[in-house]
Amino acid sequence: MSEALQPIFAIEKIYLKDLSVEVPNAPEVFAERTAPEVGVEINSEAREVQQGMFEVALKVTLTAKIGDKVMFLVEAAQAGLFQIRNVPPQDMGPLLGIACPNTLFPYVRETISTVTSRAGFPPVVLAPMSFETIYQQQVEQQMLAAQGAGGKPN
Repeated sequence: MSEALQPIFAIEKIYLKDLSVEVPNAPEVFAERTAPEVGVEINSEAREVQQGMFEVALKVTLTAKIGDKVMFLVEAAQAGLFQIRNVPPQDMGPLLGIACPNTLFPYVRETISTVTSRAGFPPVVLAPMSFETIYQQQVEQQMLAAQGAGGKPN
């Protein structure tokens, strides 16, 4: 196999694309002694920015509430620019949906921990996740949606 046809997977740049922190009920919220209920939502998006160059963004929304009162809301989008070339089409989904988010996760995890601490709260450390499981669930949902619409998955 010639060198020109060898698969390429390279990290070109990792960057914080978006960050938002809100503490809408400060300073009163700091007097609360009840542990908040913390909700975490994580998703990733991928797009080709030019041939062979893909941006993948791992978005995390973290909401801490006590009852109806929001203690804090953190939204972070950790992104990366990845060079992916000479990869079979059937392998692109797992690269963009599993490998790239796995690469970005430690960075967004550190951002969330630092930002919650700087907002005056104990640091929130995101638990490790299986992006493979998330990817498989997305593929299954696409297949079910396609079957329901009488078509084929994307």
